[in-house]
Amino acid sequence: MADLLYFDNNATTPLAPEARAALEPFLGELVGNPSSAHNAGGRILHAVEKAREQVALMLGCETGEIIFNSGGTEGLNTAIENALDALPTRKQIIISKVEHSAVSNVVRPLARKGYRITEINVDRFGRLDLAQLNHEVGHETALIATLWANNETGVVAPVAEIGDMAKRAGAMFVVDAVQCPGKLKLDMRAQAAIDYLAVSGHKFHALPGTGALFVRKGTPYRPLIRGGNQERGRRAGTENVPGIVSMGAAARCINEHLEADIKRQTELRDMLQSGLLAKLDNVIVNGDEQSRLCNTLNVGFEFVEAEAILLMLDAAGVAASSGSACESGSLETSHVLRAMGVPFTAIHGSVRFSLSRYTTAAEVGALVDHTVKIVRRLRELSPFGREKPAPKKPADLETHKAYFATT
Repeated sequence: MADLLYFDNNATTPLAPEARAALEPFLGELVGNPSSAHNAGGRILHAVEKAREQVALMLGCETGEIIFNSGGTEGLNTAIENALDALPTRKQIIISKVEHSAVSNVVRPLARKGYRITEINVDRFGRLDLAQLNHEVGHETALIATLWANNETGVVAPVAEIGDMAKRAGAMFVVDAVQCPGKLKLDMRAQAAIDYLAVSGHKFHALPGTGALFVRKGTPYRPLIRGGNQERGRRAGTENVPGIVSMGAAARCINEHLEADIKRQTELRDMLQSGLLAKLDNVIVNGDEQSRLCNTLNVGFEFVEAEAILLMLDAAGVAASSGSACESGSLETSHVLRAMGVPFTAIHGSVRFSLSRYTTAAEVGALVDHTVKIVRRLRELSPFGREKPAPKKPADLETHKAYFATT
């Protein structure tokens, strides 16, 4: 990534050097199945359990409450199925209108099985309508499932308040915390209302394909994937040992450096925001600036298309996105920004920049320069822009082509 300005860390993160060093012996030097009874298998099992200790410490829970799996989507599918099995006579599920598809695309089809799906609104800052939630939750509610931090805007939900409402109604509470490790302090002992919580290793500098599901002690649980007795009978299939070890090492980095990492990423995100707002007019910050992740900036550049901005940034060696990587095949505008009521002039020009613990001030400065140059040029070409009109002469068009080829 030496020549890449990488600002898409909410999609995936680079592997931490500590995680790489930890997993390398398990790519050939150390061989064994953690379920085997011999010493070779025992060494592998020990490494898995050491990783479990670090992940449990990161989440503020007991090691026995951690189940390793393939990632956030599997964890959320497992949690939702178990939550509904726990309260089979209740037929209401509550989510918000800004959920990740790993929740919404699991829940919505359940309407065909007799469930009433309630989707809570958000305001223009992406904040959940707690009054509506309080009105909707009741004795028929089986489950409330929500993002702790939104993957597109970084807006942080009031999980404690939502959990209190769930428990007063006797409902189960599932939390998608995939975007949280390394950016928020997580403490399941303090957040006693959470029944299930999912995280994914590749969002905090571990290998893709590995995640963890927190299941509170005493909470009903039945494995989604059945077969062998791995993970103490809670998730069948031979463990992804390199991935688990990498996740343990990445969790250890969080456990040792969380406060400093949050402070530094906040400063860099604010540097990025102030740089863009100082040099460009007609820019909207999407989301609640008072309660958002330290690493996330979602901005709407009015009168231009995000697709064009991203193409030009990519040509300049900058990686960013317009929203969730899981929705990248869709031509629809972001459902999150639509739910927030972002103006038409900005919603099509909204770009998400997401930093990591490895982002530098020099990279942020370069990103500001590239983005400002590109947005200004695109506005010159736009019939709705605020700069000079688009060129009409063939020679002028060739000049613009040359510009984009070298940006």
